[in-house]
Amino acid sequence: MPRSKNLDTVAPDDPIITPPLNTEPVTTSPSQPTSTTNNPIPPTTDLQQKIYDLMGHAKHSFSSMLVNPKVFTFMEKDSDETILVVLRPHWFTNLRWIFISLIMLVAPILTRFVPLLSFFPANYQFILVIFWYLITFIIAFEGFLSWYFDVFIITSQRVIDIDFNNLLNKKFSEASLDKIQDTTYTETGVAETLLNFGDVLIQTAAEINEITFEKVPNPEKVIKILQELREGLPKP
Repeated sequence: MPRSKNLDTVAPDDPIITPPLNTEPVTTSPSQPTSTTNNPIPPTTDLQQKIYDLMGHAKHSFSSMLVNPKVFTFMEKDSDETILVVLRPHWFTNLRWIFISLIMLVAPILTRFVPLLSFFPANYQFILVIFWYLITFIIAFEGFLSWYFDVFIITSQRVIDIDFNNLLNKKFSEASLDKIQDTTYTETGVAETLLNFGDVLIQTAAEINEITFEKVPNPEKVIKILQELREGLPKP
């Protein structure tokens, strides 16, 4: 069988010479920075593990507390910023609008026993019931959106309070970690004490003097996280 002439072959008795290894240390060019200088805390991997050990991990995206979330983001997030904790008001705060929605949902059924709409024609009664259920849906939907998008965020650089009052009104407040001066929390009432949720007050030296995380779960752990972040800041 003819053999190709352009193949590299080595006879069994030919010595194989390997090039010497380069033992000189590898230097990095100044044009290739090895670390990000904008991040005011140590590498986030260790910090994220500390937060995970302290607060645990949420099992679903509708939780009142998300630790190291993978899918959550917000428009004002910087490219080199890491989201550490996302907090929402405790689920207990939803009972008010849920209770109102349930009462409104059952109310048209009660009209069968109390003839409040009997003096309207049948067609008008149907339209009124549809309109009533539409209002019920709007109240329930807006209550859910106000809870879901009313978030408090702790990142590797700052604390953020996003107040979602309705579809047309949103307030964004923030303060960098180095501007935090003091942190306190309060639990008021039987429900907050038993279910362990309350308000976290953050006093800052920024343009906004106070940022309040309202009705968040585990407020004492939130305080510990903020203390960890403040202690990890570089000393002036």
